[in-house]
Amino acid sequence: MLKLNECAIGGRYVVDSVQVDEGITRRLEALGVNEGTPVNILNKKGSGSVIIKVRGTRLALGKRLSDGITVREEHGV
Repeated sequence: MLKLNECAIGGRYVVDSVQVDEGITRRLEALGVNEGTPVNILNKKGSGSVIIKVRGTRLALGKRLSDGITVREEHGV
């Protein structure tokens, strides 16, 4: 398993778990970042922030959030 900010730009991954503050977890779930959801890595910054595409929406996540989301590579695509 990888942290979201360790992923390669252009890669496609599946969310394994979201382990951040409960309120933030609920907000991410409302935005579509749930366990089993595919995400695309659009861009990364040296600071650890990541821009992802999930369910047709672009999201920018800071280092603290991207550290709390673990993913695995999507297979079979």
